[in-house]
Amino acid sequence: MDDLSLLVDLHREGKRQGPGGDDETRLAITLSGLSGRTGLKIADIGCGTGASTLVLAKALDASVTAVDFLPDFLHDLDITAEHQDLGKKITTLSASMDALPFEEQSFDAIWSEGAIYNIGFANGIKAWRRFLKPDGILAVSELTWLTQARPAELEQHWNREYPEVNTASAKMAILEGSGFSPMGYFALPIRCWLDNYYRPMQVRFPAFLARNGNSEAAAAIVAAEEIEIDLYERHSAFVSYGYYVARRTAD
Repeated sequence: MDDLSLLVDLHREGKRQGPGGDDETRLAITLSGLSGRTGLKIADIGCGTGASTLVLAKALDASVTAVDFLPDFLHDLDITAEHQDLGKKITTLSASMDALPFEEQSFDAIWSEGAIYNIGFANGIKAWRRFLKPDGILAVSELTWLTQARPAELEQHWNREYPEVNTASAKMAILEGSGFSPMGYFALPIRCWLDNYYRPMQVRFPAFLARNGNSEAAAAIVAAEEIEIDLYERHSAFVSYGYYVARRTAD
């Protein structure tokens, strides 16, 4: 297996492919002001196996287009949606988030939890803005510094892995400069990282290694994840995902 196939194998059985939580998705919905509206059209971009997609479909009167470039994740979401009687509300689409086949101003809201980093925060919000109706809602979670000063090893790690990591105030400024008015912000709590993401992934490590013959490539992926987990456990006061909810402003 190549590295991408190994990562899919590791994360496919996880409810979430990154830090997050159902309660946090619901809080973002509350901040968005979408509750109570009817006939909404929402795109959930970089949805993975659909944790946030399912919450959106349950909480809102909406048709949700769940987008990911990995068909295996979407296949699993289709099955889960049918089991939860949400198949009529969720449509899956295999596409790259930087080449979305949507018409301009076709969505009331665009969601993306822990995925916009794949094309960069600034690039993503600018590219996706045109798909939102006037006053449409953007809700994204994004790696965010919680303090101005950080431990050097943490800063070096995340600056290497994701150079766009920054403070919430810097992210808000990008939103404001890209045609959005911020409506709400909060940082994901520790349980969204440990209980909902890291601990379930650690439980899957032994079976993942066994399935892949304890290969050097599989072991390297596990080792890299363990380094990231250790860094977070020791430095959780300094970094998290920030959840940003904003409204598209007039051109």
